[in-house]
Amino acid sequence: MSENVRLPMGIEDFERIRRDGFYYVDKTGLIRDLLENMAYVNLFTRPRRFGKTLNMSMLKYFFETGSDRTLFDGLEISENSELCDNYLGKFPVISISLKNAEGDTFEKAKKKLQSIIGNEAVRFSFLSDSDRLSQTERRQYAKLIELDDWGSFAMSDELLENSLLMLSRFLQKHYGQETIILIDEYDVPLDKAYQAGYYDTMVNFIRTLFGQALKTNSSLYFAVLTGCLRISKESIFTGLNNFRVYTVQDVRYREYFGFTDTDVRQMLAFYGFTDHYNAVKEWYDGYLFGNTGIYCPWDVINYCGDLRDGSVKKPQNYWVNTSSNSIVRKFIEKANGVTREEIELLLDGKSIRKKIRKELTYRDLDSGIDSLWSILFTTGYLTKHGKEDDSLTELVIPNKEIQWIFEEQIQEWFREETKKDMPMLERFLRAFEENDVSAIENGFSSYLRKTISIRDTSVRKEMKENFYHGILLGLFAGAEGWKVSSNAETGAGYSDISVEIEEKEIGIIIEFKYAEKAAFDEGCRKALQQINDRHYEEALIEDGMTTIRKYGIACYQKRCRVISG
Repeated sequence: MSENVRLPMGIEDFERIRRDGFYYVDKTGLIRDLLENMAYVNLFTRPRRFGKTLNMSMLKYFFETGSDRTLFDGLEISENSELCDNYLGKFPVISISLKNAEGDTFEKAKKKLQSIIGNEAVRFSFLSDSDRLSQTERRQYAKLIELDDWGSFAMSDELLENSLLMLSRFLQKHYGQETIILIDEYDVPLDKAYQAGYYDTMVNFIRTLFGQALKTNSSLYFAVLTGCLRISKESIFTGLNNFRVYTVQDVRYREYFGFTDTDVRQMLAFYGFTDHYNAVKEWYDGYLFGNTGIYCPWDVINYCGDLRDGSVKKPQNYWVNTSSNSIVRKFIEKANGVTREEIELLLDGKSIRKKIRKELTYRDLDSGIDSLWSILFTTGYLTKHGKEDDSLTELVIPNKEIQWIFEEQIQEWFREETKKDMPMLERFLRAFEENDVSAIENGFSSYLRKTISIRDTSVRKEMKENFYHGILLGLFAGAEGWKVSSNAETGAGYSDISVEIEEKEIGIIIEFKYAEKAAFDEGCRKALQQINDRHYEEALIEDGMTTIRKYGIACYQKRCRVISG
């Protein structure tokens, strides 16, 4: 029964999902396609939280010697008995994730790499006594798992650089079968190194580590790597032959990372949430991998899980909490006038056309706005829309969740920008206290011209009003002596913004309206009428405010009008 089948929220281990009866969206067709189209080294780049780690776990449990065939019972791959007979459980597998290979110095990151590779080597402790290895090879293996006086792996730099190559050779000799190497999140050490300032050193190290294991390794059957960015071949993949990269732009393997529409409909039907389909699609769909629409699986699973628990009804922002979203912030900070207009078009639900670089380095983060477009696309903040031509890709914001991230980062950036001119901000705030309507109107219009606005005619009026509401709240944040409330219940409803300045006994009520077709006067009148009809001032009077300022503000694009009453 569906109520007994749990959702794998945050679980990325294939064996646990299958063994403990969690809901599993079958992606085992990836195994068949990988074997039928195998390259010596296969790199899959996808945004974070699109199932890369779970797929790598699935590959490990399929190929690794001694694997339990029953884990795949009832799944698509089990229908191909010949393939299962020839490959399931037949290979030694080295499987590592580099997602924790980070540190604020290269030495600390290197220690993490020693731990990751050392712990993987420990899984093969039988090599210590293998009669198929020479005495020298057994001693070399012992060095891979040797600990220092503090309990950390003690392998030298040279040994670490050769560790994957050596381990694959030892496993091949022991089993008489070439080794499969799986490296998840291969680009994380480079990302962290770039942020911490030792990028060149890490590039050189990773180039040697990968080159030894993946370039001329006769003990390698094939390798699979995953990551977010396709790092340039000249950077760390120099000299690799039979090296294939599959990005979100490729048709092959398009359905195996993320959920298809069929996957989502089946999951919602299984748990009885079919009536939430439109909301799920609006918030978590919108990605185009190859020529197939894809949902973010992390979001869909978490939302379904929360619906089952009864903890939420409306879609939530799940993806946003899995990263700092610093790339969006960096992009906004670098945006010039033209780029800001392009961001506004994207926020409007429209598309723009840009040249996307398929190969990148982390230095490209600072090389200019053109490279940032490519990185936003690669990391899932933008997606392809429609067909590509030879030079330009049509880009859109994929869904509501990502739009929310852009808006939040824009508002955060704007709040910090306004603090750079405190005298201007103080004059603007004082105008509300003094009922200086002209100064409020001119000041708010000036701020709106500096930020990035929402102009989409398809967005509901209340969403547009929320944007302006958020901008003003950001300007009010931290105002000394101001007690600011947003959507606080007062009188017969909820005012957009209310302020209490206790020392001066001044209360301020603000209501926003979006001025359709620049109908500013009508918008202001409606806003002020709502304040009066619903008696928003009552709560302020009860709190001892003796002077009440009421402002109706109507906004359209980057202009506003203000009336008081």
